[in-house]
Amino acid sequence: MAVDKKIIEKAKLWLGSGFDEETRNYVKSLFDNDLNKLEDAFYKDLEFGTGGLRGVMGVGTNRMNKYTVGMTTQGLTNYLKKSFKKEEIKVAIAFDCRNSSDYFAEIAANVLSANGIKVYLFDKLRPTPLLSFVIRHLKCQSGIVITASHNPKEYNGYKVYWEDGGQLVEPHDKNVINEVKNIKSVEDVNFNKNANNIIIVGEELDNVYLQKIKTLVLSPEHISKYKNLKIVFTPIHGATVDLGPKGLKSYGFENIIKVDKQNIPDGNFPTVESPNPEEPKALEMALNKAKENNADLVMGTDPDGDRVGIIVKNLKNEYVFLNGNQTASLLIYYLLKQYQEKNLFKGNEYIIKTIVTTDLINKMAESFGVDCYETLTGFKHIAAVMREFEGEKKFIAGGEESYGYLVGDFVRDKDAIISCCVIAEAAAWAKSQNKTLFEILWDIYTEFGFYKDKLISITKKGKKGHEEIQQMMNDFRSNTPEEICGIKVLEIIDYSSLKRKILKNGTTFDVNQPKSNVLQFILSDGSKITMRPSGTEPKIKFYFSAKGILSKPDNYYITEKELQNKIEDIVKELNIK
Repeated sequence: MAVDKKIIEKAKLWLGSGFDEETRNYVKSLFDNDLNKLEDAFYKDLEFGTGGLRGVMGVGTNRMNKYTVGMTTQGLTNYLKKSFKKEEIKVAIAFDCRNSSDYFAEIAANVLSANGIKVYLFDKLRPTPLLSFVIRHLKCQSGIVITASHNPKEYNGYKVYWEDGGQLVEPHDKNVINEVKNIKSVEDVNFNKNANNIIIVGEELDNVYLQKIKTLVLSPEHISKYKNLKIVFTPIHGATVDLGPKGLKSYGFENIIKVDKQNIPDGNFPTVESPNPEEPKALEMALNKAKENNADLVMGTDPDGDRVGIIVKNLKNEYVFLNGNQTASLLIYYLLKQYQEKNLFKGNEYIIKTIVTTDLINKMAESFGVDCYETLTGFKHIAAVMREFEGEKKFIAGGEESYGYLVGDFVRDKDAIISCCVIAEAAAWAKSQNKTLFEILWDIYTEFGFYKDKLISITKKGKKGHEEIQQMMNDFRSNTPEEICGIKVLEIIDYSSLKRKILKNGTTFDVNQPKSNVLQFILSDGSKITMRPSGTEPKIKFYFSAKGILSKPDNYYITEKELQNKIEDIVKELNIK
């Protein structure tokens, strides 16, 4: 096959003396035996997306390895030195259970320390949100966590945080990337560790974090009464293996049931096809444990402990998986209700959601008189809003449909441990009314409207797949429909051009968001369709939302089916498959 000359030249650089013998031999074997793999390994450089640097582990510029981690860390180092010229620079580093996570964390620590930066390196795996907390607690200028979140086992990643505890956003993300691009070879990277600049940290910071979580309790009376609520918890082999149960117990819940086979950190995730709590199969063992123990609630977190999936009981005593929009709605409704009942509203409270997260949250916020801000996909954008309002307004909670939520402002990323604690508190509150969380969800739909959501992800790997995804987005932009399934399209919002167009009269408005390759159709019946390429995976994602009226809770299943059919008709007409 013919491979682009630029790709060939890039790959040849990895045959140089700056790379170890194993790397050189592997690249040579690709030249000799597999040009397809060579192209995929070198056709691009890993870049920061919604979740930072993420890719398959292996050799090449499009892979996670010692050299891409080292070059990224050197680029970050150079930017930190330019940004904080008169300060002692401190960086915290955490890592999850994935294969080589501890190794990549050590590489990052070595490079930073070699460049005169003080490093706080965790002694063993820790959840991502703890890293966010520690940055603020130790007054660091930056932080790094080695994780690929819920991706398959062959992946790893590298998230960078700024001094506010949030992931990099503009201009810092692009500036770091530019600094990395300025590093022309691995010889520009200082890998020579300075042990005097590395401080190993551990349980003492865990305890500070857990104490802080306890301050979030709103219903101590309900927690005390239902402290024996049966909660099945699984870390799915990940980083919440210790802090998940400890957090729940510290919060006041005493009956935590573990899934023994998944309570062992393991980057191969031997008990699941995918460690993604969005997928019911990932919580299958936890569900079986719940059935054995007649548990009230099931919660499972992803490998780095920032997202959580939950299972609750319905009116028939059957276990039901909730999606991310439903859990976010329940969590935020509970908080708003408690603020109202306890007269905690001062008039400056707000919540945040992403543009692909259910508009039910907007409706609830409006009803309770609370501002609701929308951001692009990725919790880093939520953190940016929190930073903007810090000291002026009170952040209650934030959430996104991809199972990530945050309560309180001392962490600046989605936090599965905090979420588990507050979800359990909400379950105890529901139980005090002789209800399950599922029944509370029915109450919400009856009061604010029934929102049904569906996500379709289409995977297209490699250079060819990347081009196909871009073409799909181009096609939707150039052939925007005036109606879908007989329903008029009212608005088209293009976050690439930052324009919102009203189809009826052709009027356009500016969109106040960072530029992003996202396209959104707003329909006259309240339905919404959003399409965007993933920033962390070789996928294009389509988000569908349909709105209906639930006249009474007993009509739940009929209304749900009607909305589901509407979404399926829209999917079919748009030929998404």
